Amino acid sequence: MRKARPVCMPSRSVSARSPAAARLSPVALLLVLLAMSADADGAKVASVDFEIFGDVQGVCFRMYTEDEGRKLGLSGWVKNTRQGTVVGQVQGSPEKVREMKNWLSKVGSPTSRIDRAEFTNEKEISKPEIRGFSTRH
Repeated sequence: MRKARPVCMPSRSVSARSPAAARLSPVALLLVLLAMSADADGAKVASVDFEIFGDVQGVCFRMYTEDEGRKLGLSGWVKNTRQGTVVGQVQGSPEKVREMKNWLSKVGSPTSRIDRAEFTNEKEISKPEIRGFSTRH
């Protein structure tokens, strides 16, 4: 008998258009947005592409990836492939990108099964090329 798939619930992250952001003062909102972009002191920005193999579709993997990326203050995107994998890109501080790589390869969504994670095109960039974190279709 097949396991019932979970129903993906919407995330509770704070975006610039959310009610939670509306409660922030303009100064606090600016500080949050600045923290999500490249540091003014010239801090390094890492970028890496990923592909995750296993039981990673139909288990809210994309939603949890978005939530984790936002929680870590990263920019990026995620999407399903026709081959049954999940691909994407993350950008941000090297330390946070390392944390995300660990999460993608070992944690994932609660009902996913990660068999393998491949990371390619890892490089340092001068500033994030992507704003926010989104799911692509």
